[in-house]
This record gives sequence, structure tokens and C-alpha cells, in this order.
Amino acid sequence: MPSSTKPAAVLAIILTSYFMILLDNSVIFTGLPAIRAGLDLSATQLSWVQDAYVLVFGGLLLLAARAGDVLGRRRLFVAGLVVFGAASLLIGLSPNGAWMIAARAVQGVGAAIVAPTSLALLTASFDGEARTRAVAWYAATAGIGASLGLLVGGALTEWVSWRAAFLVNVPIAVAMVVGARRVLVETPRQHGRPDVVGALTATLGMGGLVFAIIESAVTGWTSPRVLLPAAVGVALLVALVVTESRVAQPIMPLRLFADRERSGAYAVRMLYLGAMMGFFFFGTQLMQDGLGFTALQAGLGFLPMSAVNFAVALAIPRLRTRVGDGVLLTAGTALTLAGMVWFSRAGITDPYLSAIALPMVLIGAGQGLVFAPLTSAALARVSGADAGAASGLLNTAHQLGSALGLAVLSAVAATAGAGRTGTAAVAARVEGALAGSAVLLALALVVVSVVLLPRRATTTTPSSSGRSGREPVVAGR
Repeated sequence: MPSSTKPAAVLAIILTSYFMILLDNSVIFTGLPAIRAGLDLSATQLSWVQDAYVLVFGGLLLLAARAGDVLGRRRLFVAGLVVFGAASLLIGLSPNGAWMIAARAVQGVGAAIVAPTSLALLTASFDGEARTRAVAWYAATAGIGASLGLLVGGALTEWVSWRAAFLVNVPIAVAMVVGARRVLVETPRQHGRPDVVGALTATLGMGGLVFAIIESAVTGWTSPRVLLPAAVGVALLVALVVTESRVAQPIMPLRLFADRERSGAYAVRMLYLGAMMGFFFFGTQLMQDGLGFTALQAGLGFLPMSAVNFAVALAIPRLRTRVGDGVLLTAGTALTLAGMVWFSRAGITDPYLSAIALPMVLIGAGQGLVFAPLTSAALARVSGADAGAASGLLNTAHQLGSALGLAVLSAVAATAGAGRTGTAAVAARVEGALAGSAVLLALALVVVSVVLLPRRATTTTPSSSGRSGREPVVAGR
């Protein structure tokens, strides 16, 4: 039974809160040059402005999802909104880079709580066809939020300040907290204990590796500032595997990796999102620092990618009835790779249309094709008991892949731009980073071809509609 008599209000609160999280995940890109100039950040510090957020976001997603079951989803949802709103205020008031990075990490905590609990509350609040419509709105919000964030960030940065892009979250968060307490109904609590050790070892282990990779561009691979955090990171990730094999209620059940298709999908997700993070992070720097675009013009500059991505994503349900997921996934990854190689050749004297807009069309089309079949592969043959954990692990791969990919590409960019100044340095850094993104996509295409396609060929049988005869179990459906 639905858990509220005010379904419209419930949906509005959940979608607005989720939209705020997604908006903030992309709003920062068009504001990066202004943030760097305003706080006098180095290239390494600028990388951490984004990595601190996505690392904590990804590392705590699984723990937050489990904690919502144990502590109550509405209670945790409200707490997440409070944390996110408070961190947004701190970011908007940042006096220096260290403050900014720390506040972004705290904001990641709030996002990690709100994202999974919002979906859990949505599925608990609606049944049958109403739930189907609500989930469709939830999915549409994801695409709109990510794309609109680039425009909103650019507009606020140019017309007001980059700080406004974060301060706008404060009144929204306050309104959502008030609305949630009045409208949402608390969910029943489940017995159990959140796997705190697993979450901490995952977050700190990945954090150690990311720090080492970013720092290597400054001090070199033999520096103790690189070797020590790298060793600690590896040790913590080993501890994570050991912990998850022994704990009664793991946040990351190791049995999920036993299926070749799912493991391949997680790997592709990390590689693909690492490449796309480089596309956004360095693409906006090319347009603003290299081509002289304003923040708003840079946000508009991403429209060829966003518009095509949205149009292709809308056509995916029809395409999946005509061609298999394997074809869509392969074609999407190949298109994104072709667009990224093309985009990596953009110079500061090249025209926007041929050097940026047209490759963005390929990248947008590829991204629109990739995510639906990639999500299905990550959730294929998952039992009902593991559906939530598998969905959480997919989102974790998304966020941690973004963090690790940005760390690698930032190190590549720093090396490529060493010894150069001005727009020449910008062009060299962007070319190096986007070439690195192309390498990540090439590796993703290899995994798709070697791991995912053979698995699909041997485990699926075409039905009369052209779809796989075996549908994945999806949390909340």
C-alpha cells in the first residue's frame, strides 16, 4: 500500500531533493575557472574540489542505503538534506581552498544519504502503475538535472557569482526538510547493523589511491607523499575484501562479482565515467580558458552533447525492441570513443562548430546509447535479496570511477602542460587529458567486446519482440 495520502506532494519533495543533488554534481563544471581564480587554487586543489565530493558520495552510498533500512528512511533522508544544505552554505562562504575542499567532502556525505533514501522512499510511497510513473519521473530527473546543471552553473557564475550556485541549495534544502517532515511517512525499521567498517575502508582506500595519483604529477612517483598513501590505499582495499567476506550483512556482497557480466558492467561503468568526468572537467576549461567563453557560454557550449544525449535516451525503449543490448552498448561506447578522439584534437584556434560541437554530438549519442544496457548488465540475474546491493554497487562504481578517472586524467594533464604557459598550457593540458579519456574508453570497449558480448551471446535467447528472454531484477520495480 502507498505510505502517503498526498502522492503529488511526496513526488514533488523527492524529485526536488534528488534534482538538487544532481544539479550540484554538474553545476560546478562551468564554475571551475572562476572558483580557481577566486580562491587562488592550484590544478591539484581544483581536482580535489570535485574528487572530494564524488569520493565521499560514492564511498558512502552503500552504507547510507543500508542505514536507511535500519534507522528509518525518512529520518535519514531529512538528516541528509540538513547535511547537504549546511555544506552548501559552507562552500558558498569558502575563504580558501582547504575550506572549499573540506566542505565539498561534507556535501558528499549529504548527497550519499539523500540519493539512495529518496529512491527507497519513492518506491515505498507508490504501488503498481503509479510507481512505474514515479520511477520514470525519477529517471527523467536524472538526465535533466545533469544537463541543466551546466547551464545553471554558467548563468549564476556569470550573472551573480560561483558562490550563488551553491548558496541556492540552502533555501531549497530548508523547504524540503519542512516538507518531508510534514508529508513523508516513516518506513518500518529492519533489524541489523550497518557495515561501517566496509564503508570506511572503501572510501579511505579509494581516497588514498586518488591522492597518490594526483600528487604524483607534482612530486613524482617515488615521493613518500605518493608511495605512502598508495600503500595505505591498497592495504585498506584489501581489508575491504576481507571484511566483506566475513561480515554478516556486507554493504558489498562479494557474490555479486561472481557473475562475469555484472563484473564486466561494473568495470565498464568505472572506465566510462572516468572518461566522461575528464570530458566535463577539461572541456569547460578549454572553452573558458582557451577559447575565451564566459561561464554561461560554456554551459551553452555543452548543449550539442546534452540535447543529443536526451533525444537518444528517449528513443532507447524502442531501440531495445529492435536490436540487442550488446549492439547498443558496443555502438554507444564506440561512438563516445570516436567523439572523444575528435574532441581531444581541438585547438584554441579551431572553430567551435567543427572542433567541439560536432564531436559532442557523437559523445552525446554514445552516452545516450550506453547507460540503459549497461545498467541492465549490472543488474542481470540478481536475486531479489541482492537487488538493492547490486543497484548501490552500480552507483558506487559510477561515483568512484569518476573520482579515480579524474585523478588519473589530472595527473596526465599536469604532465602534458609542464613547462608551458598561457593558452598553450591550457591546450596541452586539455589535449593530454582528453587523450587519456579516449584511452579509458578504448579499454571500456575492450571489456565490452571480450567480457560482456560473449556472456550475452551464451546466456540470452531472443524473444519474439527482439528483447532478451531474461530480464534483470531491478530494485524498486
